[in-house]
Amino acid sequence: MEYQLTEACTDRLDALLNHFPVRARLFHSGSLCGITDFSAPGENGQMHLVRSGAMDVIHQGRPTLHVDAPSLLFYPRPMARRFVTDALLGADLACAELQFEGGTANPIVGALPDVLCLPLASIEGVDQVLALLFEEAFGDNCGRHALVDRLFEVMLIQLLRHLMETGTIQGGMLAGLSHPKLRKALVAMHERPGEGWSLAALAHISGMSRSVFAGTFRSVVGCTPGSYLQSWRVKLAQQALRQGRQLKMIAVDVGYSSEAALSRAFKVQCGITPREWRQARDVA
Repeated sequence: MEYQLTEACTDRLDALLNHFPVRARLFHSGSLCGITDFSAPGENGQMHLVRSGAMDVIHQGRPTLHVDAPSLLFYPRPMARRFVTDALLGADLACAELQFEGGTANPIVGALPDVLCLPLASIEGVDQVLALLFEEAFGDNCGRHALVDRLFEVMLIQLLRHLMETGTIQGGMLAGLSHPKLRKALVAMHERPGEGWSLAALAHISGMSRSVFAGTFRSVVGCTPGSYLQSWRVKLAQQALRQGRQLKMIAVDVGYSSEAALSRAFKVQCGITPREWRQARDVA
């Protein structure tokens, strides 16, 4: 079968964010002075936008981060840290909690390092978003929390774009989405998981021979195309199980010929069957 490239294959984030959305919630806007500790409960990530002031960020077992310019600090997963600022001058921050659908199993979360610290000036295209976000976060307009929540979600998308365009992340899904040819195969799998993807079809979409595609994929993403496709399908199956859907219907949607075939792939990926996974989640 011939697979034609279309405009739909060019959006590297659309399928990811549709299947695994994220919701932001502002929890702090204002000055932090002296020492502020953040614990690491639950599964949510956090984003801190430093508008002004200097700050040291301390993580156990890691070098201290020195922030002396307006910056973005992003924690895709819970991670304990300490912010140390001047006791009198402090630092102005807007901070939001990010709830990723699927928690730490969210593929976006899994593709990111524990912490990212970037100067805001290095992220292209965010000046107007930041200006409005800071104005609303530090103001008292009606509906500001709802508006700032959405702007933090915009900042996350802009951050992901920046990471892909600059090739900042080495290895994994985002590294693959940064690659000018591999991205086409990854987006095809993300958008059409139910297709019977063969190595030849994915190589064709990428404009590469089968051998070059397979070697490049493993080198950049860190696994074989088949392993990646299985992992993606199982993540989609988990998402559907959370929504209470029937396993038989899920199997068809994510590209398996039967419930049994999905169960085998699920157990290879997770170590337990879909029913055991759902039961464990219900107990938790």
